[in-house]
Amino acid sequence: MVCYIMAKFPSDEWVSEYCNRLNNNPDYADAGKTWEGDILFVVQPDENYSKTEYIYIDLYHGKCRSAKYVHEGEEVPKAEFRYVGKYGNWIRLLNKEIDPIQGILTGKFKLEGSMMKIMRYTKAAKEMVNTAAQVKTEF
Repeated sequence: MVCYIMAKFPSDEWVSEYCNRLNNNPDYADAGKTWEGDILFVVQPDENYSKTEYIYIDLYHGKCRSAKYVHEGEEVPKAEFRYVGKYGNWIRLLNKEIDPIQGILTGKFKLEGSMMKIMRYTKAAKEMVNTAAQVKTEF
């Protein structure tokens, strides 16, 4: 029997569960099979959330090699890409109300890094969001 935890976003538990689910998602493995690069998710404050939070994800050939929730006071890792958005937009993304690429194009999220590279992996980006939406999340 598989038991899934309810994890607060963002947290160590949420990041761990997300990485595990990415590694067990054959659709993501296929879509990201030639991807090499790391991403820093930046959760910015808004009217309902007061802190800036960071999640570091190292992705390589369709697998999550490592993932880390960055605790307050820890050094924020450098990454090839930064995907930045306000907390409320992260909720909407994880609830699949915002598409990750449309989020960039409409200004709800900002991407720092090569847009050309990301555009070659739109299916992988969508699978990453589909996988994140499967994590039982508490906001």
